[in-house]
This record gives sequence, structure tokens and C-alpha cells, in this order.
Amino acid sequence: MAFGRKRKVVPFRSAGELDAMAAAGAVVGAALVAVRAAAVPGVSTLELDRVAEAVIRDAGAVPSFLGYHGFTGSICSSVNDRVVHGIPSADEILAAGDLVSIDCGAVLDGWHGDSAWTFGVGDIIEADSMLSEATRLSMEAGIAAMLPGNRLTDVSHAIETGTHAAEQAHGRKYGIVDGYGGHGIGREMHMDPFLANEGAPGKGPELVVGSTLAIEPMLTLGTYETDILDDGWTVVTTDGSRSAHWEHTVAVTEDGPRILTLRP
Repeated sequence: MAFGRKRKVVPFRSAGELDAMAAAGAVVGAALVAVRAAAVPGVSTLELDRVAEAVIRDAGAVPSFLGYHGFTGSICSSVNDRVVHGIPSADEILAAGDLVSIDCGAVLDGWHGDSAWTFGVGDIIEADSMLSEATRLSMEAGIAAMLPGNRLTDVSHAIETGTHAAEQAHGRKYGIVDGYGGHGIGREMHMDPFLANEGAPGKGPELVVGSTLAIEPMLTLGTYETDILDDGWTVVTTDGSRSAHWEHTVAVTEDGPRILTLRP
């Protein structure tokens, strides 16, 4: 008897489960909007963390970052040359011109939402604004590739292509942060597969209706290389250049990509 090889697919959810994930994602979106509103000069990143935690708990959800492998925040607050995983602190005070990346996660009824965005505190210089825009466009290119029948690295390739399109439009190069990327998500925050932010198309498991991924490009104004600070968490650019980070949790549907972490 012939034995067919089972095709590998990116883990998928039912329509009802996607609705449950979208409910968790809406909590994350609301927390991010509240944090951005609170992010004014003179405010500490710990204060932003408390804003996010309050929104999440008021919605009956739980911050998924808090306590994750010992992480002490409900958000990751990564300012300027911090790429990701910045720890909120009472000693880190925002100033006008800072570029702030906020990553936030919540779990509601056992389902996870995970999203991030980058914004300026007050007026920011054009290069920083363009960096954030390029990262958003890269994410949106990846989201657009969340189609049934595509393979995992089709999404990676779309993100990279989006970055290069932004470089063409902006007339400058961006660093694609090496070694970090998106991931599967569902009843856990971080699940297989890992989603690289660059690479050749046509490889890896297949996307099917209901497949979910967190899509999260990270770009810099300089290097693609990073270090981790002594706190064991905070990822920084090795050359001190500024970085941006955008992320949405996204599902494949018959009607096209569905963003599960919409912001109010």
C-alpha cells in the first residue's frame, strides 16, 4: 500500500476560534492606542506599562508578556536604538523626538493577540518618520501574502520585498534586523513556525484557511546587527542607529487576510 507524505501546513483555527482571537486582539489594539495617547514628554515607560495593563485587565484579559520567562512588563517599550524587548522602567523618561516601539500581548479566554507599532513623541525628524513608515509598509506587504496556498517563506519574501520597495521610494537603505521575526500564535503566544522577515519564496509549510501568524518586521536606519543588554532582554542596534517595529496577528481566510489585532 502506498503511503503518502502528509503535507505540512501552518497551524489553523476554526472561524469561531478566529473570532475569539480577534476579541483578544481588540484588547491589545485598545491598549496600544491608550499607550500612544499617554506617551508624552516626561512620562516614564513604566507609566506606559501601567496604562496598558489597566486596559487589558479592565477588558477581562491578562497581559501575556507579564511573567513570560520572567519578563516584568505588560508591554515591551523599546525607545530609539532599542529594537525589541525593552523593559518598562521608572528611570526611562520619554523626551520630545524619541522614537518609541511598543509591543503588547493579551490573552482572553485562552487565546492570544500580539501586536506592535512605532510612533514618535511629539515632533520627530523625517528619517525616523520614514523608518517607521517603511516598517509598516513591510508588515502590510507580508499581510497581503497571507493567502491560501502560499508557503511560509512567501510571506517572508513579501516582507523583504516591501522593505526594498520602501527603500526605493525613500531613496535610502534600511537594515533588516537579523535573527528576529514573526511566529505562529493561538493558544500560546509563540508557536512554530518562525517567520523570517526576508528570504527566498516558495518554502516551508503551506498556508491554509484559518492559519494564523504574527507578522513583525523590524528595520533600522543602519545595521542589521544587534546586541542584548545586560538585563538579558533588551535588544539594541550595535551601531546605535534607531529602530522601528510593527506587528499584527493575522489569519488566512477565504476572503483574504484578516487582521486580528485591529486598533479602535
